[in-house]
Amino acid sequence: MSARAYLDWNATAPLRPEARQAMGEAMDVLGNPSSVHAEGRAAKSLLESCRARVAAALGADVEEVIFTSGATEAASIALDGRGLKGAEIEHDAVLARIDPVLPVAPDGRVTPADPAAACLQWANSETGVIQDLPDGLAVSDLTQGVGKLPFAFGWSGIGAGLVSGHKLGAPKGVGVLLLKGGTDPARPVAGGGQERGRRGGTENLIGIAGMAAALEASVADLGRGVWERVAQLRDILEKALEAEASDTIFVGNTASRLPNTSCIATPGWKGETQVMQMDLAGFAISAGSACSSGKVRASRVLRAMGLPDEAAGSAVRVSIGPATSEEDILRFAQAWLSSHRKFRARAA
Repeated sequence: MSARAYLDWNATAPLRPEARQAMGEAMDVLGNPSSVHAEGRAAKSLLESCRARVAAALGADVEEVIFTSGATEAASIALDGRGLKGAEIEHDAVLARIDPVLPVAPDGRVTPADPAAACLQWANSETGVIQDLPDGLAVSDLTQGVGKLPFAFGWSGIGAGLVSGHKLGAPKGVGVLLLKGGTDPARPVAGGGQERGRRGGTENLIGIAGMAAALEASVADLGRGVWERVAQLRDILEKALEAEASDTIFVGNTASRLPNTSCIATPGWKGETQVMQMDLAGFAISAGSACSSGKVRASRVLRAMGLPDEAAGSAVRVSIGPATSEEDILRFAQAWLSSHRKFRARAA
């Protein structure tokens, strides 16, 4: 039996070895960063060293980096109570905190008329479609773009950014809120005054160490052109499927996309069915956002782009990464096309 192939990087990326090593070293740091004794000062020193490394990797000033438990908590701090406008394509964690009234073009693009009153994701987790972030944008969910695309917060022109560690090879349970200098969060998390009073609670020092290491490794990958190779693999996959499955739609492929993401819709062939069939064949893919798993419904992202329910309910996402091989891609294409033939035979 062939080894399994993990093709669901947008749900969570494999833990980077650099992050694993940094976390192991941080486990030996005993103190609480808020304590004033020697052990506490050692922990505080590690915390601030990681903050400086994260700031450098994200092109931000040190004081603009606030550590959180993930992008969902960052969204809560940045968005709750602000009444910002957005679109239906946003992640559930953001959608619950905005007014989703902005129209979505058929290619998945959104253009806010008033950026200062809007929240706009950088890249969509399901389709990979990349948005232009207008200058003065209030908030952006940067989760899927960071680590895959060049980015500098200081040059971005946005007021706040949400970053999730586990999407880029850091551990689960750590994230960052980037907050433009001098800006107060919408609703700070009350507690012991940590993170300059923006987010109370003892910092997850082990996770933060892993995130700093993962971010630095991600920046190095970008410099080496690693994601350009990933984009080539994505294109190989789509060409292989398109050659036989003429009824299949590659959602968002007319817009700029993440280098690793294919959203594949075959009207009438339920996405959940495809996920199960591919899982049995040894491939991990998803239908929609991982945070919406278990919900049998048409993708609201694709519906917002104008796809009918039959097509929106048939979409699966294949998201790959630097560890994906061409062999993985070709084996997946063969398995998917085999299942596709059976689907077409039953539908005939």
